[in-house]
Amino acid sequence: MTIKLYCFGESGNAYKAALPLELSGLDWQAEKVDFFGGQARSPEYQALNVMGEVPVLVDGDVTLTQSGVIQMYISEKTGKFGGSSREEAREVTRWMFWDNHKMSSQCGTQRFLMNFLPEEKRPQEVIGFIGGRLKAAFKTLDTALRGRDWLVGSEPSHADFCCCGYLFYPEPFGFDRKDWPEIDRWLGNIESLPGWKHPYDLMPGRPSDRGL
Repeated sequence: MTIKLYCFGESGNAYKAALPLELSGLDWQAEKVDFFGGQARSPEYQALNVMGEVPVLVDGDVTLTQSGVIQMYISEKTGKFGGSSREEAREVTRWMFWDNHKMSSQCGTQRFLMNFLPEEKRPQEVIGFIGGRLKAAFKTLDTALRGRDWLVGSEPSHADFCCCGYLFYPEPFGFDRKDWPEIDRWLGNIESLPGWKHPYDLMPGRPSDRGL
């Protein structure tokens, strides 16, 4: 049975689930959610996810929400990306939690404020504050990657897929690969994985669809 992932291309959190699905070899398909059109607030969608968020994975009688939970499910089904030992599994989880709290939440908010709001409504003080937090997060990630191909162990894991979730997007949000040489090298490693795809190629929906 084909796994369905309800997602849209502009969502870095959805990319965190879509990328390991693609790299795992599982049979899956993307189901576009018209998030900006309000679909996630509809009764039909909230029957899938009362939180009104993406991504949502449906695999037969299994329905899962939150990208980290979906990543864990992919590991349960395939044995991939969760670390090769209990120690590595804990370290993968540590990076997943760090990313959710320190980086992706800030990236997503900043990208929205700087690109998807009308220019006259963009709160510059808030953008400046988040920019400072992001710079600190990028420094942490860049430092952790020194001398390493991957965040945990010798193979790619969900730690990598979480932390890269927003870093391939072209819209400005205060991140430039050339400013962070270790992150740049690591993103190149991810891009070199067989089957890797950019979020706009892996999932339907991009800003140009809405005239942006």
